[in-house]
Amino acid sequence: MLLLGALTASPGEVVSREELQKQLWPDDTFVDFETGLNAAVRKLREALADNPENPRYIETIPKHGYRFLGQVHSSRTDEPISRKQPSPKMELTSTSLGRRTIASLVETVAEYRRANRFWMSIAAALALGGLALTVVQRNVPKVASVHERLFGASGAPAIHSIAVLPLENLSGDPTQEYLSDGMTDALITDLAQMGSLRVISRTSSMQYKNTKKSMPEIARTLNVDAIIEGTVQRSGDRVRITAQLIEAPADRHLWAKTYEGDLRHILSLESEVAGSIAREIDIHLTRKQRERLASTTPINGEAYELYLKGRYFWNKRDREGLKKALDYFQRAAEKEPKYAPAQAGLADTYSVQAAAGYDLLPTAEAMDRARTAARRAIEIDDGLAEAHASLGFINFSYDWDWTAAEKEFTRAIALNPNYATVHQWYSEYLDDLRRFDEAFAEAKAALMLDPLSLILNENVARVHYFARRFDQAVEGSKKTLEMDSRFPISHLRLGRAYAAKGMLNEAIQEFQLFATLSGNTPLATASIANALARSGNRRGALRALNELIVLSNQKHVPAICFALVYIGLGDRDEAVTRLEEAYKERSDFLLVLSVDPLFDGLRSDPRFQDLLRRMKLPDVPYFAAATSILKPGTSAAGSL
Repeated sequence: MLLLGALTASPGEVVSREELQKQLWPDDTFVDFETGLNAAVRKLREALADNPENPRYIETIPKHGYRFLGQVHSSRTDEPISRKQPSPKMELTSTSLGRRTIASLVETVAEYRRANRFWMSIAAALALGGLALTVVQRNVPKVASVHERLFGASGAPAIHSIAVLPLENLSGDPTQEYLSDGMTDALITDLAQMGSLRVISRTSSMQYKNTKKSMPEIARTLNVDAIIEGTVQRSGDRVRITAQLIEAPADRHLWAKTYEGDLRHILSLESEVAGSIAREIDIHLTRKQRERLASTTPINGEAYELYLKGRYFWNKRDREGLKKALDYFQRAAEKEPKYAPAQAGLADTYSVQAAAGYDLLPTAEAMDRARTAARRAIEIDDGLAEAHASLGFINFSYDWDWTAAEKEFTRAIALNPNYATVHQWYSEYLDDLRRFDEAFAEAKAALMLDPLSLILNENVARVHYFARRFDQAVEGSKKTLEMDSRFPISHLRLGRAYAAKGMLNEAIQEFQLFATLSGNTPLATASIANALARSGNRRGALRALNELIVLSNQKHVPAICFALVYIGLGDRDEAVTRLEEAYKERSDFLLVLSVDPLFDGLRSDPRFQDLLRRMKLPDVPYFAAATSILKPGTSAAGSL
């Protein structure tokens, strides 16, 4: 099949839909390209027994194209196939073998494509018919067996996914923990940019710090083929990193090596570790990937230490941690002004400090600073995925610039498809625009990369809720709470799903738990008041409203909180007035105006319609937004 040849000719790289159109359907061919390509991809996946939600061969990059994840070798050597390499003479015969041997076809079909399009059509027919190809080459060394080409000459399984467990701090000094955690992060980041490899994100990997669980058990939980574990030891300005590769299901050590160098060259040292791992598990890096690994330059040792400390405290995600993170990132940027990750760290910290529940800086001030830092990071290193993701989040959540946000999100995913956070943010973006199929795909992609993340598990429930699949939303939030019953956001979203189903008593209980766990935030009080009013307890709702009014005399209470209460009370005029105030505050809650059932009672109001237009949000009936990827759920939410 020409499609398979086009994808395997560039393994690990994204092949755009436009490129595929040019290769598969010349200009003089009249065909419904979108339908034809989707059908071809579906048939190819069927032939390869590939699952689009957990792909091993063909990965969909939403709104862009496809990436081939498998390994592609020449049958004559262990080297990757070169575009300039001449094709050997060959004879093709078919044999009725199992689907497992299709992997052999996948590894050789790029070679056939260069030999002759006629033979490519034969390969397509055989692949779609569940057949394999046996290649007989003349005047060349013995061809590797199917077993060798599937599993390698050593008999070790092919490695398509990997987890980096927290590197152990051997310095004997607990204050050096930031260094071992920082090296873990750096190694995950470098490996994640090797597109053909699925790399588990930090949140899930870090849960196995000082773990006593076995490698096979960890591998099953994270759904990976291999695990990297190791140590970091610092003595003065010298650093030693030891890493070992483990075939996870069998708990078999495949490779181990020690690296030592000066702290000033620690990034080069870590990149050398990543490159060695890539070679060991037989990842064939693209030219850009090789250049990026080799492009690390010496960095001011003190600046790098400050950066690692910044990330260490940023990952704590509490108020005090964010304050310390900001200080460390600022000092790192002062010491090394052209160090892009420090600027990206600043952007992330400012963005989180402005979020509800933290309120460490006024929103406008924080987002302006975040935007400046993100743009500075991109100026320094346009290939830094985290910086593009940060800018996309600002464009989305604060600027409400939907076009610019999508451009940055898709750019970040193309640069690093293993960055779970950008998949999460892009999923939220797509959700708010009612592109539910794509939102669900991005939410699942994020979860596959970080399966133990609470927020990513809850993000799947978020998609179900906004797509009005309330039963699935309830199930998803309950699943997250099984992982951690004290996760506040899951209680909030579970309460909203219950309320949408008309189960208001259950909703009130969940909102009360959210209030307890979140420190009685104004949003919790407003959520309780809304549900009380809808359940007929108007007196209780008015008491909660009075609490918000009293609190507003002491500190700022977001206007959206008052809007939610007035919606529950059925006071449309006051609700719209408060939404206008929230618009002036640039509340990120307004991003869900088009999808949240909470606002259904206002949708016929011309003032609400005008607000949607100003925010450039879609306004279409929900029955017109039905999705194909989500299973049909329950009936629509009750009237507000």
